[in-house]
Amino acid sequence: MKVTPTLTLIRGIPGSGKSTAAKQRGARHFEADMFFVTEQGTYQFDPLKLKQAHQWCYEQAQLALQQGEDVVVSNTFVRRWEIMPYFQLAKQLNATFEVLVCSGEFGSIHGVEPATINNMKARWQTWRNERQL
Repeated sequence: MKVTPTLTLIRGIPGSGKSTAAKQRGARHFEADMFFVTEQGTYQFDPLKLKQAHQWCYEQAQLALQQGEDVVVSNTFVRRWEIMPYFQLAKQLNATFEVLVCSGEFGSIHGVEPATINNMKARWQTWRNERQL
């Protein structure tokens, strides 16, 4: 019986394949974009609620880990400080922690502007021991 849950972060720019890779991991999957999906299943992004969406994502991951479930979180995680709360959570809950990077170019399904994507690429910071998918 597995006693140590795993927290996997999948990071990459919009359209790199994060969500698709996360769904194939066989773990509870969360991402900030899920916060913006209505009960009818439509995506309604609100930039004013982005901080709230990331807080929701973190809390969902925390609850699942506390229940002993493996969790995968797929967000852009461009900067190290965005990864750090999850790293600390894994440490606190004695969970295995891994960071995977998607670098595909499939096009953003959420219509993220090319200038925004280029800005993310310019601000990208690597994380120790991250692995490419």
